[in-house]
Amino acid sequence: MLSLLALAALLGGALAYGNWRWNRDTELLHQRLQAARRPVLPQHVDFRELEGLPAPVQRYFQTVLKPGAPMVAAVHVKHRGTFNMGESEPQWKPFTSKQLVIAQRPGFDWNGKVEVFPGVHALVHDAYVAGEGILHVEVAGLATVADLRGTRAVAEGELMRFLAEAAWYPTALLPSQGVKWEAGDGRSARATLREGETEITLHFRFSEDGTIDSVRAASRGRTVGGRIVPTAWHGRFWNYRQHDGMLVPMDGEVAWELPEGPYPYWRGQITELAYEFASAGPAQPPTGAK
Repeated sequence: MLSLLALAALLGGALAYGNWRWNRDTELLHQRLQAARRPVLPQHVDFRELEGLPAPVQRYFQTVLKPGAPMVAAVHVKHRGTFNMGESEPQWKPFTSKQLVIAQRPGFDWNGKVEVFPGVHALVHDAYVAGEGILHVEVAGLATVADLRGTRAVAEGELMRFLAEAAWYPTALLPSQGVKWEAGDGRSARATLREGETEITLHFRFSEDGTIDSVRAASRGRTVGGRIVPTAWHGRFWNYRQHDGMLVPMDGEVAWELPEGPYPYWRGQITELAYEFASAGPAQPPTGAK
Protein backbone atom coordinates (compact mmCIF):
# COMPACT_ATOMS: atom_id res chain seq x y z
CA MET A 1 0.00 0.00 0.00
CA LEU A 2 2.79 2.41 0.90
CA SER A 3 4.61 1.62 -2.33
CA LEU A 4 1.47 2.43 -4.34
CA LEU A 5 1.08 5.72 -2.50
CA ALA A 6 4.72 6.54 -3.14
CA LEU A 7 4.32 5.73 -6.84
CA ALA A 8 1.21 7.90 -7.08
CA ALA A 9 3.02 10.77 -5.36
CA LEU A 10 5.98 10.38 -7.73
CA LEU A 11 3.71 10.36 -10.76
CA GLY A 12 1.79 13.38 -9.50
CA GLY A 13 5.02 15.26 -8.93
CA ALA A 14 6.29 14.41 -12.41
CA LEU A 15 3.05 15.61 -14.02
CA ALA A 16 3.13 18.83 -12.00
CA TYR A 17 6.72 19.45 -13.09
CA GLY A 18 5.85 18.76 -16.73
CA ASN A 19 2.94 21.19 -16.54
CA TRP A 20 5.21 23.85 -15.02
CA ARG A 21 7.80 23.38 -17.79
CA TRP A 22 5.14 23.65 -20.48
CA ASN A 23 3.64 26.80 -19.00
CA ARG A 24 7.11 28.35 -18.77
CA ASP A 25 7.79 27.58 -22.43
CA THR A 26 4.37 29.00 -23.36
CA GLU A 27 5.18 32.24 -21.55
CA LEU A 28 8.51 32.51 -23.38
CA LEU A 29 6.77 32.00 -26.75
CA HIS A 30 4.24 34.70 -25.90
CA GLN A 31 6.99 37.08 -24.87
CA ARG A 32 8.59 36.57 -28.31
CA LEU A 33 5.23 37.20 -30.00
CA GLN A 34 4.72 40.41 -28.06
CA ALA A 35 8.28 41.60 -28.71
CA ALA A 36 7.75 41.25 -32.48
CA ARG A 37 4.50 43.27 -32.50
CA ARG A 38 4.03 46.23 -34.80
CA PRO A 39 1.29 48.86 -34.81
CA VAL A 40 -1.78 48.00 -36.88
CA LEU A 41 -2.42 50.75 -39.43
CA PRO A 42 -4.90 52.02 -40.28
CA GLN A 43 -6.64 51.72 -36.93
CA HIS A 44 -10.13 51.60 -38.43
CA VAL A 45 -11.75 49.76 -41.33
CA ASP A 46 -11.88 51.89 -44.46
CA PHE A 47 -13.96 50.42 -47.27
CA ARG A 48 -12.16 52.64 -49.80
CA GLU A 49 -9.39 50.03 -49.84
CA LEU A 50 -11.87 47.50 -51.27
CA GLU A 51 -11.83 49.28 -54.64
CA GLY A 52 -10.41 47.03 -57.34
CA LEU A 53 -10.67 43.82 -55.30
CA PRO A 54 -12.39 40.76 -56.85
CA ALA A 55 -16.17 40.95 -56.43
CA PRO A 56 -16.51 38.01 -53.99
CA VAL A 57 -13.76 39.49 -51.80
CA GLN A 58 -15.48 42.88 -51.69
CA ARG A 59 -18.74 41.18 -50.80
CA TYR A 60 -17.01 39.21 -48.04
CA PHE A 61 -15.65 42.31 -46.32
CA GLN A 62 -18.96 44.13 -46.70
CA THR A 63 -20.70 41.11 -45.11
CA VAL A 64 -18.44 40.50 -42.10
CA LEU A 65 -17.12 44.01 -41.31
CA LYS A 66 -18.56 47.48 -40.77
CA PRO A 67 -16.92 50.66 -42.13
CA GLY A 68 -15.18 52.60 -39.40
CA ALA A 69 -14.93 49.61 -37.06
CA PRO A 70 -11.64 49.19 -35.19
CA MET A 71 -9.00 46.91 -36.67
CA VAL A 72 -8.11 43.73 -34.78
CA ALA A 73 -4.66 43.94 -33.19
CA ALA A 74 -4.75 40.63 -31.29
CA VAL A 75 -7.17 37.93 -30.21
CA HIS A 76 -7.30 35.26 -27.52
CA VAL A 77 -9.22 32.16 -28.62
CA LYS A 78 -10.31 29.04 -26.76
CA HIS A 79 -11.37 25.89 -28.62
CA ARG A 80 -12.61 22.41 -27.92
CA GLY A 81 -13.10 19.50 -30.28
CA THR A 82 -11.44 16.33 -31.52
CA PHE A 83 -8.02 15.75 -33.06
CA ASN A 84 -7.06 12.82 -35.28
CA MET A 85 -3.79 11.40 -33.91
CA GLY A 86 -3.48 8.71 -36.60
CA GLU A 87 -1.29 9.22 -39.68
CA SER A 88 -3.09 6.60 -41.80
CA GLU A 89 -5.97 5.26 -39.65
CA PRO A 90 -8.29 7.64 -37.77
CA GLN A 91 -7.64 7.94 -34.03
CA TRP A 92 -9.86 10.77 -32.83
CA LYS A 93 -9.04 12.18 -29.40
CA PRO A 94 -10.67 15.06 -27.48
CA PHE A 95 -8.73 18.30 -27.16
CA THR A 96 -8.95 21.76 -25.65
CA SER A 97 -6.74 24.66 -26.67
CA LYS A 98 -5.87 28.29 -26.09
CA GLN A 99 -4.55 30.44 -28.91
CA LEU A 100 -2.98 33.87 -29.00
CA VAL A 101 -2.92 35.62 -32.39
CA ILE A 102 -1.07 38.86 -33.14
CA ALA A 103 -2.16 40.67 -36.31
CA GLN A 104 1.08 42.61 -36.91
CA ARG A 105 3.76 41.28 -37.13
CA PRO A 106 1.70 38.19 -38.12
CA GLY A 107 2.08 35.51 -35.49
CA PHE A 108 0.27 33.07 -33.24
CA ASP A 109 0.64 30.26 -30.73
CA TRP A 110 -1.89 27.41 -30.62
CA ASN A 111 -1.42 25.77 -27.24
CA GLY A 112 -3.29 22.46 -27.46
CA LYS A 113 -3.96 19.72 -24.93
CA VAL A 114 -4.95 16.40 -26.55
CA GLU A 115 -6.02 13.45 -24.41
CA VAL A 116 -3.95 10.45 -25.49
CA PHE A 117 -5.03 8.17 -22.63
CA PRO A 118 -7.22 8.92 -19.61
CA GLY A 119 -5.20 11.36 -17.50
CA VAL A 120 -2.34 11.56 -20.04
CA HIS A 121 -2.19 14.40 -22.57
CA ALA A 122 -0.08 15.38 -25.56
CA LEU A 123 0.79 19.07 -25.28
CA VAL A 124 1.20 20.94 -28.57
CA HIS A 125 2.64 24.28 -29.59
CA ASP A 126 1.71 24.97 -33.21
CA ALA A 127 3.07 28.45 -33.78
CA TYR A 128 4.45 31.17 -36.03
CA VAL A 129 6.68 33.54 -34.07
CA ALA A 130 8.81 36.33 -35.54
CA GLY A 131 8.99 34.55 -38.90
CA GLU A 132 9.74 31.10 -37.45
CA GLY A 133 7.37 28.15 -37.76
CA ILE A 134 7.20 25.84 -34.75
CA LEU A 135 5.61 22.43 -34.17
CA HIS A 136 6.50 21.17 -30.69
CA VAL A 137 4.76 18.16 -29.14
CA GLU A 138 5.43 16.63 -25.71
CA VAL A 139 3.71 13.96 -23.66
CA ALA A 140 2.66 15.52 -20.35
CA GLY A 141 5.37 18.16 -20.78
CA LEU A 142 7.98 15.50 -20.02
CA ALA A 143 8.87 13.61 -23.22
CA THR A 144 9.37 15.25 -26.62
CA VAL A 145 7.50 13.60 -29.49
CA ALA A 146 8.21 16.20 -32.18
CA ASP A 147 10.15 19.45 -32.35
CA LEU A 148 10.12 20.90 -35.84
CA ARG A 149 11.21 24.52 -36.31
CA GLY A 150 13.49 26.83 -38.21
CA THR A 151 12.90 25.41 -41.71
CA ARG A 152 11.25 27.02 -44.71
CA ALA A 153 8.62 24.26 -44.97
CA VAL A 154 7.51 24.67 -41.35
CA ALA A 155 7.41 28.48 -41.65
CA GLU A 156 5.30 28.29 -44.81
CA GLY A 157 2.88 25.82 -43.23
CA GLU A 158 2.38 27.95 -40.14
CA LEU A 159 1.97 31.21 -42.09
CA MET A 160 -0.68 29.39 -44.15
CA ARG A 161 -2.48 28.59 -40.93
CA PHE A 162 -2.36 32.26 -39.87
CA LEU A 163 -3.87 33.36 -43.18
CA ALA A 164 -6.48 30.58 -43.30
CA GLU A 165 -7.69 31.26 -39.76
CA ALA A 166 -8.06 34.99 -40.42
CA ALA A 167 -11.78 34.24 -40.82
CA TRP A 168 -11.66 34.67 -37.00
CA TYR A 169 -9.86 38.03 -37.22
CA PRO A 170 -11.05 39.24 -40.65
CA THR A 171 -9.45 42.70 -40.66
CA ALA A 172 -6.10 40.87 -41.13
CA LEU A 173 -7.29 39.93 -44.64
CA LEU A 174 -7.57 43.53 -45.82
CA PRO A 175 -5.06 44.73 -48.46
CA SER A 176 -3.63 47.28 -46.01
CA GLN A 177 -2.43 44.36 -43.90
CA GLY A 178 -0.28 42.96 -46.70
CA VAL A 179 -2.72 40.54 -48.37
CA LYS A 180 -2.84 40.62 -52.18
CA TRP A 181 -6.06 39.32 -53.76
CA GLU A 182 -6.43 37.90 -57.27
CA ALA A 183 -9.70 36.93 -58.95
CA GLY A 184 -10.75 33.32 -59.29
CA ASP A 185 -14.23 32.45 -60.47
CA GLY A 186 -17.39 34.21 -59.30
CA ARG A 187 -17.21 32.55 -55.87
CA SER A 188 -13.47 32.36 -55.20
CA ALA A 189 -10.21 34.29 -55.08
CA ARG A 190 -6.52 33.73 -54.32
CA ALA A 191 -4.84 35.49 -51.40
CA THR A 192 -1.07 35.93 -51.18
CA LEU A 193 0.79 37.05 -48.06
CA ARG A 194 4.50 37.76 -47.82
CA GLU A 195 6.02 37.94 -44.34
CA GLY A 196 9.77 38.44 -44.21
CA GLU A 197 11.30 35.78 -46.47
CA THR A 198 8.15 33.64 -46.48
CA GLU A 199 5.43 33.97 -49.12
CA ILE A 200 2.33 31.80 -49.34
CA THR A 201 -0.86 31.68 -51.42
CA LEU A 202 -4.24 30.22 -50.46
CA HIS A 203 -7.43 29.74 -52.47
CA PHE A 204 -10.56 31.08 -50.72
CA ARG A 205 -14.08 29.99 -51.67
CA PHE A 206 -17.06 32.03 -50.51
CA SER A 207 -20.61 30.97 -49.67
CA GLU A 208 -23.73 32.46 -51.24
CA ASP A 209 -24.18 34.62 -48.14
CA GLY A 210 -20.75 36.20 -48.69
CA THR A 211 -18.85 34.45 -45.87
CA ILE A 212 -15.77 32.24 -46.27
CA ASP A 213 -16.85 28.66 -46.93
CA SER A 214 -13.44 27.05 -47.35
CA VAL A 215 -9.76 27.72 -47.89
CA ARG A 216 -7.28 25.49 -49.71
CA ALA A 217 -3.55 25.13 -50.24
CA ALA A 218 -2.25 23.17 -53.22
CA SER A 219 0.72 22.12 -51.08
CA ARG A 220 1.29 22.37 -47.33
CA GLY A 221 3.82 20.51 -45.19
CA ARG A 222 2.34 17.37 -43.57
CA THR A 223 4.28 15.60 -40.84
CA VAL A 224 4.63 11.89 -41.63
CA GLY A 225 7.01 9.77 -39.58
CA GLY A 226 8.94 12.84 -38.50
CA ARG A 227 9.30 14.10 -42.08
CA ILE A 228 7.58 17.02 -43.82
CA VAL A 229 5.67 15.82 -46.90
CA PRO A 230 4.06 18.43 -49.23
CA THR A 231 0.33 17.63 -49.33
CA ALA A 232 -2.80 19.41 -50.53
CA TRP A 233 -4.83 20.75 -47.60
CA HIS A 234 -8.12 22.49 -46.95
CA GLY A 235 -10.22 23.93 -44.14
CA ARG A 236 -13.96 24.60 -43.86
CA PHE A 237 -15.88 27.12 -41.71
CA TRP A 238 -19.54 27.38 -40.68
CA ASN A 239 -21.89 28.59 -37.96
CA TYR A 240 -21.13 32.30 -38.40
CA ARG A 241 -22.14 34.61 -35.56
CA GLN A 242 -21.77 38.29 -34.69
CA HIS A 243 -18.95 38.98 -32.25
CA ASP A 244 -17.73 42.49 -31.37
CA GLY A 245 -19.25 43.88 -34.57
CA MET A 246 -17.72 41.22 -36.85
CA LEU A 247 -19.28 38.10 -38.39
CA VAL A 248 -16.99 35.16 -37.60
CA PRO A 249 -17.34 31.35 -37.80
CA MET A 250 -17.67 29.34 -34.59
CA ASP A 251 -16.99 25.89 -36.09
CA GLY A 252 -14.37 24.48 -38.42
CA GLU A 253 -12.65 21.40 -39.80
CA VAL A 254 -9.31 20.90 -41.54
CA ALA A 255 -8.19 17.96 -43.66
CA TRP A 256 -5.37 16.66 -45.81
CA GLU A 257 -6.25 15.75 -49.38
CA LEU A 258 -4.77 12.26 -49.81
CA PRO A 259 -4.95 10.12 -52.99
CA GLU A 260 -7.67 8.00 -51.37
CA GLY A 261 -9.71 11.05 -50.39
CA PRO A 262 -9.95 13.77 -47.70
CA TYR A 263 -8.38 12.87 -44.35
CA PRO A 264 -9.78 15.22 -41.65
CA TYR A 265 -7.56 15.69 -38.60
CA TRP A 266 -9.02 18.67 -36.67
CA ARG A 267 -12.64 19.42 -35.85
CA GLY A 268 -13.19 22.25 -33.43
CA GLN A 269 -15.55 24.80 -32.01
CA ILE A 270 -14.70 28.21 -30.58
CA THR A 271 -15.81 28.51 -26.97
CA GLU A 272 -14.43 31.98 -26.18
CA LEU A 273 -13.08 35.00 -28.08
CA ALA A 274 -11.47 38.12 -26.65
CA TYR A 275 -10.29 40.78 -29.10
CA GLU A 276 -7.77 43.56 -28.67
CA PHE A 277 -8.43 46.38 -31.10
CA ALA A 278 -5.90 48.80 -32.57
CA SER A 279 -7.77 51.80 -31.24
CA ALA A 280 -8.18 50.50 -27.69
CA GLY A 281 -6.15 48.96 -24.89
CA PRO A 282 -5.34 45.27 -24.44
CA ALA A 283 -8.30 42.93 -23.97
CA GLN A 284 -8.54 40.60 -21.01
CA PRO A 285 -7.91 37.03 -22.21
CA PRO A 286 -10.61 34.39 -21.70
CA THR A 287 -10.61 32.79 -18.27
CA GLY A 288 -7.56 30.55 -17.89
CA ALA A 289 -5.89 31.71 -21.13
CA LYS A 290 -2.18 32.36 -21.03
